[in-house]
Amino acid sequence: MKILYTATVLSHICQFHLPHMKMLQEMGWEVHVAAHDNLSAKNGLQLKNCDKFTEIPFDRSPKSPSNFRAYKRLKKLLSEEHYDVILCNTPMGGVVTRLAAKKTRKRGTKVIYMAHGFHFFKGSSKASWLTYYPIEKHMAKYCDLLITVNEEDYALAKERFGKRTKIAHIHGVGVDEKRYHPVTPEEQSAMRRAEGLSDDDFVILCTGELNENKNQKTLISAAALLKDKLPNLKVLLAGNGPKEQELRSMIDSLGLQDVVRLLGYRTDLEKVTPAVDLVVSCSLREGMPLNIIEAMLCKKPVVASHNRGHDELVEDGTGVLADPNDTYSFAEAVLRYANNRSARDRAGELAAEYADSYTVASVRTELYGILDGALRNTEQQ
Repeated sequence: MKILYTATVLSHICQFHLPHMKMLQEMGWEVHVAAHDNLSAKNGLQLKNCDKFTEIPFDRSPKSPSNFRAYKRLKKLLSEEHYDVILCNTPMGGVVTRLAAKKTRKRGTKVIYMAHGFHFFKGSSKASWLTYYPIEKHMAKYCDLLITVNEEDYALAKERFGKRTKIAHIHGVGVDEKRYHPVTPEEQSAMRRAEGLSDDDFVILCTGELNENKNQKTLISAAALLKDKLPNLKVLLAGNGPKEQELRSMIDSLGLQDVVRLLGYRTDLEKVTPAVDLVVSCSLREGMPLNIIEAMLCKKPVVASHNRGHDELVEDGTGVLADPNDTYSFAEAVLRYANNRSARDRAGELAAEYADSYTVASVRTELYGILDGALRNTEQQ
């Protein structure tokens, strides 16, 4: 069997799909990847578990002429290779791939689109619905299966797209429970020393690209409210992106140089997450956030913004949810955990239990069942 993974950028494949690709290779599949290679900006992130990589000039902007070149190059690739399955990801990567694969589907190739979080959802802007919903509705007929990674998107897809294609659901893309797990106090202290932190610090970790959607400015503003109440507060922002300089200026203007630290893009957060006291995310939109699952598997409580991804993960007892733009609510939630070690411990225990369904082991089983079912349908036709 031979499968092609596509996405707009290669970092998406490397961040989310390597465990699945490893599983398929171990089962004897030949695994190919096609994407735009952006790894030079990702500080050591590497493509693994891949038999062949093809550079395709996808662009995130629907208006970019690069996507037409990507379509032509991908169509040529599909005519040369004979894939049993194409698994496409990300909005533009998914659209261009499904269009390029129209002929190869007629030859029996199964085309699967994995939606990591629709841009239209309950509470999103009218513009998002007017822009993205018609596109996804139209494109649904060009795939054999649409996979969603959260319950809200699954319900929406079943209702709106169910007549055009089959809909399935998996618990995200999976977090490696062998990398993210609780550590001993001695190991935690060593991890803190490696990051220049002390055992007395109250440490918050926030992970994600430094962009508008991840909304780190709410956490920085909350840190300004907390710095006098929590003199040992340390906030770590892991990631890079277009808002980096703006966030640095904000940190400087609020006098938070000794409180908030930008770690840059990290590929070793399994050495950081177990060492912190709390994980915070203020994102405006999330499909199924890996950083929250990573925290939960490490028995860390979570303070997160209300959105469909966070709402599905952060239930009563595992953390606190707040409005993404309500700085005071975030500050109060952080203070509540900072002043109550037993509450942090209880939340962490519950979080680890709940996150078990979102591990690599669980999700690989779900994905294998989906791929096996798709191929069995092919054999029966």
